[in-house]
Amino acid sequence: MSEWPDETMLFRVEKDQTNVGRVLREVYRALEEKGYDPVNQIVGYLISGDPTYITSHRNARGLMRSVERDEVIEELVRLYLKTLTSPNP
Repeated sequence: MSEWPDETMLFRVEKDQTNVGRVLREVYRALEEKGYDPVNQIVGYLISGDPTYITSHRNARGLMRSVERDEVIEELVRLYLKTLTSPNP
């Protein structure tokens, strides 16, 4: 017998999505200015939790650590799915 119920569990998070978006924009800009591939560096950080993937330039590392990794992932998934489900112009 399975220990997991058959019903779908709900996961709801009420977070300040504006702050996460602002942090991602600032971190992206700082990584780009230093010559890094921002996507690879952010993914490395999100997977490992190692803040050294994020440059300290423009306080990007501190900014990234000011938001929870799950909040960043949630925001990225939300925005990605929004673009997938938006009608094409």
